[in-house]
Amino acid sequence: MKKMTTRLMLIVAACLLLTGCGQGWGWYVVDPTTKSGFINLKFLMSGFWYTILLSIVSLLIAIPIGLLVALPGFSNNVWLKGFNRVYVELVRALPVLVAILWIHYGLPTLFPSIDLPVFWSGVIALSLCETAFLAEIFRAGIQSIPKGQTEAAQSISLSYYDRMRYVILPQALRRILPAIGNQFVYMLKMSSLVSVIGMGELVRKANELAVTEYRALEIYSVLVLEYLVLILVVSAGVRWLEKRMDADESK
Repeated sequence: MKKMTTRLMLIVAACLLLTGCGQGWGWYVVDPTTKSGFINLKFLMSGFWYTILLSIVSLLIAIPIGLLVALPGFSNNVWLKGFNRVYVELVRALPVLVAILWIHYGLPTLFPSIDLPVFWSGVIALSLCETAFLAEIFRAGIQSIPKGQTEAAQSISLSYYDRMRYVILPQALRRILPAIGNQFVYMLKMSSLVSVIGMGELVRKANELAVTEYRALEIYSVLVLEYLVLILVVSAGVRWLEKRMDADESK
């Protein structure tokens, strides 16, 4: 009942926005029944591809790096464990917007031969910031595996690498997949910050259209709906994954 009420409220809010309740609203700029409105909507939605691609590539790069950062945290070596804690705390404290600006504008100053396209600047920044959170997710997932599993693997003389590869990580990955899905939702929202360096994703497209049409309220309202649809679809997929994992665990 609560979910139905929430969805109903969202639908009502969307209808109120799209019907243009209020004086002076110019919904003609995004009216799909007119030629100019259809072109504007097409222009706004053209940012979907960059937003999704940026988020997927960043997450795929951040996952293995996050795992590599997490593993030293289980070492008995004080230096490896210290590296894990220092990396996680420093990177987790770094604002995503600051990382994007520093990598795109600051990195070429240190290395003049580097000329990063805006897409890869965004990927590097988002991946870097995400690795700290994924490292903590991997740490929690690995720690959730009973110690008996590790002891059993040691009893048959499996090396550390083989224990992780064949025993610990397969079980941990099943448990953390929903959490990684939630991080993908977070990544989709953080990708909007890459608009500040000129990448043509959803926010950038909305900014460009708002400057030319002078109808910020209507255009940014459509932007809200775009992100709402995108996040709701991904969130539904994450919830389905969580239910699937719970069902498999109960078997």
